[in-house]
Amino acid sequence: MLKQDHRKSHRNFKIVDETDDYLVVDKPPFLLMHPTKPGGAPTLWKELRELLAFEIANGGQVSIVNRLDRETSGLVLVAKTSAAARRFGLLMQQQGFQKEYLAIVWGWPDWETKSVDAPLDRQGKHRESAIYLKQAIHPDGAPAETEFRVQRRFTKSSATPSPAASRLPLPEGEERGEGSAKFNGQNSTQAEDKFALLHAIPRTGRTHQIRVHLASIGHPIVGDKIYGPNEQLYLEFIETGWTNELERQLLLPRHALHASKLGIDGEREWTSLLPVDLADFVGD
Repeated sequence: MLKQDHRKSHRNFKIVDETDDYLVVDKPPFLLMHPTKPGGAPTLWKELRELLAFEIANGGQVSIVNRLDRETSGLVLVAKTSAAARRFGLLMQQQGFQKEYLAIVWGWPDWETKSVDAPLDRQGKHRESAIYLKQAIHPDGAPAETEFRVQRRFTKSSATPSPAASRLPLPEGEERGEGSAKFNGQNSTQAEDKFALLHAIPRTGRTHQIRVHLASIGHPIVGDKIYGPNEQLYLEFIETGWTNELERQLLLPRHALHASKLGIDGEREWTSLLPVDLADFVGD
């Protein structure tokens, strides 16, 4: 059960639910999950250890079960005991969790529901890549499947070219599937101010899976520095930080992806509303 009220909103995250075995927290964008270097930026893991210092001193632990990218917001399950960590780890292997995300994408899909089944691998293993972690669709990659459903189509005034041309290319010599078709028949002038809010349900848990699959079908996520208009924007961001030019092309300072639903088969389900920055973009 929930502890004292002050634990419901602690520093950079909000506690959604708590028992003796686990926490569910709502992570804001830009908060790292784990430390990357000593003395680095704040992380969810470090702040959870501070919050749960009493439990840790009495044999507890902090084990983050489902990981989110730094820019992704939303629900994270955290085991507080070794027994809970083992149980959740086994459930993860058995695909005993349901996850659902909300994503804002460029363009209006010409479908209401769509399933993308396309294996993923690190791009640099198969061709030159300026970004080490960048993933790509490749026949030798790990199986990856995502289901998408349109919740809303909307327009927004924008002079920014559509990033449809940045869809992930297959390695040379590979045949392209339907995901390589042009931006659903829309040129950049027609599509540049058209956006959609989608539900994304990953059936597997590969790195950057939702982002890659959406880019591959011509609807990259708004604000995505790696899979959006041009991967060079990511490299530019690393060099300069956020600039007016990056804002002109990306529209948002982070990719518009939010972990909105998390459930354990037959037990519990938690939900999280679209955060303020993304709700403002959609116009809610």
